[in-house]
Amino acid sequence: MGVFKFGFKQWKKHLPLDILTKLLSFTALTADLMLPLLTAMFINHIIKDKPAGKGVFSFLLSGRYGAIHSMHLFFTLSAVFLGLILFKDIIVYIKNYILQKLGLALETDLRELTFHKLMELDSETIAEYNTGELLTTINSDTIMFKELFCRMIPNICDSIFVLVVAVVMLAGINRSLLVIPLILSPFFAVSLLRFRKLARANFRAIRGCNSNMALTVQENIEAVRLVRSFTNEDVEKKKFDSSNYNLRDAHIKQIKLSSTFEAIFGLIRQTAYIGSIAVSAVLVMKGQLLIGYLVASGDYVFRIMNHITQINNSMFQMQQQLVSGRKMMDFMNTESKIVSGPLSISEPPKEGIMYPAEETVVDTGILSEAHIEIVNGSLEIAGQKILKNINLDITPGKKIGIVGGTGSGKSVLLESLIRVHDMTDGQILLNGTDIREYELNSLRKQFSYVFQDVFLFSNTITSNIAYSEPEVGRQQVMKAAEHAQAHGFISSFTEGYETIIGERGLGISGGQKQRVSIARALLRNAPILVLDDSTSALDVGTEKRLLADIKHYYPDKTLLISAHRLSSVVDCDEIIYLRDGEIIERGSFEELMKMDGTFAKTYNIQVTQEGSVNFDALADKLAEGRA
Repeated sequence: MGVFKFGFKQWKKHLPLDILTKLLSFTALTADLMLPLLTAMFINHIIKDKPAGKGVFSFLLSGRYGAIHSMHLFFTLSAVFLGLILFKDIIVYIKNYILQKLGLALETDLRELTFHKLMELDSETIAEYNTGELLTTINSDTIMFKELFCRMIPNICDSIFVLVVAVVMLAGINRSLLVIPLILSPFFAVSLLRFRKLARANFRAIRGCNSNMALTVQENIEAVRLVRSFTNEDVEKKKFDSSNYNLRDAHIKQIKLSSTFEAIFGLIRQTAYIGSIAVSAVLVMKGQLLIGYLVASGDYVFRIMNHITQINNSMFQMQQQLVSGRKMMDFMNTESKIVSGPLSISEPPKEGIMYPAEETVVDTGILSEAHIEIVNGSLEIAGQKILKNINLDITPGKKIGIVGGTGSGKSVLLESLIRVHDMTDGQILLNGTDIREYELNSLRKQFSYVFQDVFLFSNTITSNIAYSEPEVGRQQVMKAAEHAQAHGFISSFTEGYETIIGERGLGISGGQKQRVSIARALLRNAPILVLDDSTSALDVGTEKRLLADIKHYYPDKTLLISAHRLSSVVDCDEIIYLRDGEIIERGSFEELMKMDGTFAKTYNIQVTQEGSVNFDALADKLAEGRA
């Protein structure tokens, strides 16, 4: 699909109003092109005493509107002249108003289209783009590309219309006046083709510099605390200055090209104008042209040259819009590596329950029981084996602990359950069906996921906890917060639950962010709760109370918890120990301790470092004291 076809697909719903703006524009341009004829009549029949001739306004010379060389005719021509100007300006105002509204509508549609595409792509595909590139595509490119349809193409259409009408008008005055424009037209065409290619390359470079600049700024906003802690402000300033100067140099290169373009086309335009005036003067001296038409023909030639230049300028500037359109089109054509399946998860009616005839059983699409099986699951990313022959049977309500060192595959395994990644070998079954057969949204509704990298929005704590259920009542929000051990610190804030936290949770501690995110997952109330190393910033006492509350208040939930701290999983029904993507040990806590293998040795080392069992007891006592 070409760039124009891609854009027209979005623009075509605005086509009726677009055609109306074209008709309005042509009407206004026609009125404007009549003005040189009236100017010629002022000179020929008011200033000079020439007999009436043929023309669009010849009816004004019938004597009914004033005799030739009279003030009556002067006022008549003046009224018509001013009337045409007023009519033209009103039409142009209406046309511009409609066209700008259409442009904003298209810009909004394009931004919505690209953002929705972003929401559909999987994490691995999104990771192929840097943040600056995505921001430029969704924001700057949409603004730039809509200019193609609401400014560039209308300008070219207007110019072509003026060229046709002006040539007809000029030919009607004297065909010899067309000689100079026709001779110089090929020079315009050759120059345009040469400059257009150079302009497109320059605009690609400018866009790349803009994306790099956006990425540099975005990274420094996110990493401001890291930069401060390493006192690396000077390094980041140099990086920014480099991006800034590269952007400046790219624009300077484009300015030089534009200036050369304008100089060459200006020279050709002036040559055409002076040449046409010379031809007109010769025709006047030979008596083949009235002097008023010399002025009118000069005006028409100047308009022809101006609009040829406008076409060239529009084609020149269009290269920037085409670069943006190409980037948007390529982004929209990007295929997600994770493809949604055809099946929707549906909760069947409970057996043995009689529903009243008038009662409608609402299917929320959320299972009451979810049985997960991983059968010979292996995953390879970029040629590297991440998971190897994983077999796991997770019955409804089972508590599974997943432990292992950094890079062992814990997070990847958990993310595979919601198809952030797809197994390259083997399969994952949900209630006996391969999860790849389910619609992505339908599958992901079954999980309340707390990611290792906690993200909170710049909003109130209530809004963050109620993210999945914005209309939920305050009591439910507070209940989820209590079970996540977050209610205490939230209540200590002056604004309580209405406290606005900064971007990515700035303004509260790491442990507080984790507890808010866990409350958010609990409120969603999906059958499977996934905690991906999401209690790492909590002290042992708080973590114990949190996990105890989840076990007590949500006994039917399937719990999957990954952790570096092995004490986090001691109460799980089954614990698996991963190393390099393989399960090297599995069993209950007691079974693993009896094995005296890697898990047991690691656990004993961690307990010793934490102050053995006495640390846990002390933490519990301190927690009771705070309560």
